[in-house]
Amino acid sequence: MGTEALLAAIAAEVRACTRCPLAARRTLAVPGEGNSQTDVLLVGEGPGAREDATGRPFVGPAGQLLDELIRSIGWERRDVVITNVVKCRPPGNRDPEPAEIAACGSYLDRQEAALDPSVVVTLGRHSLQRYLPGARIGAVHGTLRRGRGRWVFPMYHPAAALHQASLRDTLFRDVRGLPAALLQAREAIEAERAASVHDDTDELLPGMSAEPDVATAADGEQQLTLF
Repeated sequence: MGTEALLAAIAAEVRACTRCPLAARRTLAVPGEGNSQTDVLLVGEGPGAREDATGRPFVGPAGQLLDELIRSIGWERRDVVITNVVKCRPPGNRDPEPAEIAACGSYLDRQEAALDPSVVVTLGRHSLQRYLPGARIGAVHGTLRRGRGRWVFPMYHPAAALHQASLRDTLFRDVRGLPAALLQAREAIEAERAASVHDDTDELLPGMSAEPDVATAADGEQQLTLF
């Protein structure tokens, strides 16, 4: 099954999910959306009122700022995948509770596995805690980190800048570092793979080839997919 089909299957499960009480109050679940061939996964906290009404992530005021941030580095929304740690709206836009995050955890695990992104951009402290438990966002934002076996680039949640104007400049400054962080992560991943191939080569029998199969995605227009 291809990546897009896997994401669609996960999304169908999310839309029918009743694992936690959030399901009883939702209008629509919000699985995520974006480019199934992306190398960048953005993970926020949870849907708000606009997202609950449309079934799409980050389409309210915070989403408009996120779009500005993405465009400021020459990317578009269709170049990435955007999702949240919880897929249904917490009442009154309160913080998601640990049990709710845990109930949604396997969905995000499977989305990660299907995409295998080089970088996960965490948006906000609840997303950050999934990958870097105990980390303080004020200490790690805008830097490339390693957590849960992924390269992680922590950022403040765009909604925070709507309430604290000084964070707007911080968000734009941090996002300018994302393209370089992506390149750094890709180089680290390639080095890890090369080291793995080298280790495997040492165990090959005489006459066996160590050349890896290389699959390259064809260039083409990237489409926004509602998973």
